[in-house]
Amino acid sequence: MTPAELSSTVLHAVRRAVDAGELDVTVPARAVVAPPGPGGCGDYATNIALQLARPAGQPPYRVAEVLRPYLVGVDGVADVVLTGPGFLNISLGGAAPAALVEEILSAGTRYGHADAPDAPDAPDNSVVRLHCPHDLRAVVIADAVARVLRCQGALVRVTAEGFDREWTAALDVRVDGVGPAPASPPVTVRPVPAPADPLPLGRDAARWALLHPAAHDRPRIGDEHLAQREGNPLFRVRYAHARSRALTRNAADLGFAAAPGPVPDAPQELLAALGDHPRVLAAAAAHRAPDRIARHLVAVADAALPFLPTVLPRGGEKPSAAHRARLALAEAAGTVLAGGLTLLGIDAPDHL
Repeated sequence: MTPAELSSTVLHAVRRAVDAGELDVTVPARAVVAPPGPGGCGDYATNIALQLARPAGQPPYRVAEVLRPYLVGVDGVADVVLTGPGFLNISLGGAAPAALVEEILSAGTRYGHADAPDAPDAPDNSVVRLHCPHDLRAVVIADAVARVLRCQGALVRVTAEGFDREWTAALDVRVDGVGPAPASPPVTVRPVPAPADPLPLGRDAARWALLHPAAHDRPRIGDEHLAQREGNPLFRVRYAHARSRALTRNAADLGFAAAPGPVPDAPQELLAALGDHPRVLAAAAAHRAPDRIARHLVAVADAALPFLPTVLPRGGEKPSAAHRARLALAEAAGTVLAGGLTLLGIDAPDHL
């Protein structure tokens, strides 16, 4: 069961409880599932009971108790444990990692994207308008926010009070208009400015330096973003991606390819991070915060790097279904890293 399927399963449980007369609420349009927080357990957790408690007129824990039986009997759900004030912690069956990997590889770098709008001439009030001052960091963040919003199906227009042409050549940023803020109220992008000129770092390192910190934090502009070592988060992200691509090439030389399947010892941190990717993209779009994607990519890379050396056969070992499943998981990690870097406007090289 994929995170999207699990979210639908949670909503179906709510609907069944309503139909049975155990809850008197309107079924929400969306149920958030995410890796468990501190004190949680299982593969995923949802706060749907806390969300429904007030309209249901019942304590959150009681709402969770009502929903639990409707989740436990579902195919793919191994167990549901209640924690805290009413969190539902869901453990999935052994096929869950394979389904997640298959979903990622099927979607490619568009994993986590929402459907794009059908009509390019949509009503003017449906366009998200971003406006920023004549400041390079503001323009880079607005450019990244626009990319993320578009991946979630939004129509976006970016304007700036000033724009230097060299910014496009150096950092691949663009705006749709230059001048005062538009008449319709825009979303103003006004981060803490960079303390130094980032252009000497080059496109990828400069964009990372400006996007990785939250907008209210002052970015560091220095050669540490160019260092080819583990202490550089950008290097770890790009290295993990390049390493996953190298595994695909090496596996082809050994005569086998990826095939999603059970990986009994798959790192739970990696599976949780991959499954959380769609939620991170949606949250980054909603909060106009591309830094959330940057930090998420670091988490994916840090979870993937210890796993990647275990993928290929060793010594005289012959490729097996287990190796193909491991390779598929490695490719899924690389796909998520590539997709996230692309949304940040950063290259994801196959060789590093």
